[in-house]
Amino acid sequence: MNKYFAEMFGTFWLVLGGCGSAVLAAAFPDVGIGLLGVSLAFGLTVLTMAYTIGPISGCHLNPAVSIGLWAGGRFSANQLLPYIAAQLLGGILAGGTLYLIASGKAGFDVTAGFASNGYGAHSPGGYSLQAAFITEVVMTMMFLLVILGSTDKRAPAGMAPLAIGLCLTLIHLISIPVTNTSVNPARSTAVALFVGDWATAQLWLFWAAPIAGAILGALVYRVIGSEESTPTTQAA
Repeated sequence: MNKYFAEMFGTFWLVLGGCGSAVLAAAFPDVGIGLLGVSLAFGLTVLTMAYTIGPISGCHLNPAVSIGLWAGGRFSANQLLPYIAAQLLGGILAGGTLYLIASGKAGFDVTAGFASNGYGAHSPGGYSLQAAFITEVVMTMMFLLVILGSTDKRAPAGMAPLAIGLCLTLIHLISIPVTNTSVNPARSTAVALFVGDWATAQLWLFWAAPIAGAILGALVYRVIGSEESTPTTQAA
């Protein structure tokens, strides 16, 4: 059970650190961290957890990553559901913790977004459903390529967490204006449940697109990285 608890606490940290930076600190008066700060926060959560729980669970923290690793031959199918359940539980616990913190401020309004992902009228930049879907598929595909490549036995030892954390930072820098960046169904679900309404109505995209992108990334890496590749369950 230790790896499932590791995934739960790791995803808790991802959502609390990443979404917490967006809700609590992004637009804080005078010293708000903005888009760059939120992007770094998401990358740093993965980086710190990769070194902490990578040797225990592989530090997936993301149902799309677990599915992508399975599609890439790096993860067994019989562990998929327990991993995804642990990730969702950790994310929802973090969403609840963040809600309790954020609601302690006068004027807090969860319907304003609560770091939820969206498209159309709920996209930060007003991007369409099509643009949002393409963005999430492509970003998750590239994320899986980096994960699979940096954890390959031919990659420099011990550097995978840096590559993966920086990749997630870059993904956020690109795609926050489009969808508020998901690439992670657990992250999206964790906050959408507290917003309800439009956030849960649009949640389907932030499951479908990241999973499709992860599988696509895994298939691409099977082609470009097949020679002497060593199977592993470790994502970071």
